[in-house]
Amino acid sequence: MIKDNVFACKITCLLALLVACTFSPAFTQGAYFPSAGSWDKRSATSLGFNEQKLKEAVAFAEANEYKGSRDLRIATLESFSHEPYHQLVGPTKKRGGPAGVIIRKGYVVAQWGDVDRVDMTFSVTKSFLASIAGIAYDRRRITSFDDRVNRYVWDHTFEGAHNEKISWRHLLTQSSDWSGDLFGMPDWADRPPRDGDVSVWKNRKLNEPGTMFEYNDVRVNVLSYSLLQVLREPLPKILREALMDPIGSSVTWRWYGYENSWVTIDGLQVQSVSGGGHSGGGMFINTTDMARFGYLFLRNGNWSGKQLLSTDFIQAVQQPSAANPAYGFLWWLNKGNSKWPGVSESVFYASGFGGNFIVIDQQNDLLIVTRWLDPPKIGEMVKLVTESIMK
Repeated sequence: MIKDNVFACKITCLLALLVACTFSPAFTQGAYFPSAGSWDKRSATSLGFNEQKLKEAVAFAEANEYKGSRDLRIATLESFSHEPYHQLVGPTKKRGGPAGVIIRKGYVVAQWGDVDRVDMTFSVTKSFLASIAGIAYDRRRITSFDDRVNRYVWDHTFEGAHNEKISWRHLLTQSSDWSGDLFGMPDWADRPPRDGDVSVWKNRKLNEPGTMFEYNDVRVNVLSYSLLQVLREPLPKILREALMDPIGSSVTWRWYGYENSWVTIDGLQVQSVSGGGHSGGGMFINTTDMARFGYLFLRNGNWSGKQLLSTDFIQAVQQPSAANPAYGFLWWLNKGNSKWPGVSESVFYASGFGGNFIVIDQQNDLLIVTRWLDPPKIGEMVKLVTESIMK
């Protein structure tokens, strides 16, 4: 009788696992993965869309272009002109027009614009940087995201009563309130209040790490610098070998730092890359390669049967942080005050200046990449796409 019960329990558990896997949109067995240089297309109706409504969503993206200059040097300097000492010390590039791709169940269902054009992505770079932290974690170079960073980076970067308390989690959730200068840039000069005395902001009381969300590229660059110290190889090289080559990306993407962000690693000069294009630099990439990166996250870090990023890390990315329920590990979450009306709360996305987005919707097995869309319109665009899916 006991053996029968054990056998029945095993069968029940196996069936439950099979059912869960079969209906999970992120389950990879039998899923389509595009080979390098190509991506199969399917008709809207074959993938469960109302074709006319989907066309309206694409037309909406095309009609609502980001209003800033296509010369991103001008657009960046104008947008951050209120910041003291702001200057461009990394490369920029004139951008193209609106572009994007919509993928469902692995197949391209719609695309617009020049999807092969390489453009800046600004803070979408942060989500690429998060994947480097995931690689470090999966390789056990970082034992726990709750470890204090000064256990790994023992130079002056995390000295002092405040900075020594900062963990990897604090850096990944932009809640560290790290204080200092990096590559000639003081933390307090990045996105200070638009009105108020700069000297007051410079000498403000620091927030306890983990308690206050503050979007700040200097502190993100501290994370990039720290990961370089841990992994001891150029981060673009690690990204290419660990992720971008295995997912079949093109050879056209580049990840830049600043002209003065070179550091010595094991006797060699290596550039510490930036987590955005706020001061120039960051990830320069085409729309299709962005989609491949997003598809890896849609498939829970698995690509054609190979686990490139652990499911533990993919889940950690999507956990609301204590300081901001709409922010995980350098990915935005569709929660809290940032929630897009009419869009599932399970959606998470990468977001960059000028309207660059990678939107992951595992519930609908859906991926949306859009470039140079007027940022306030992204929620409406995603809603139009999801509403075009026939129930």
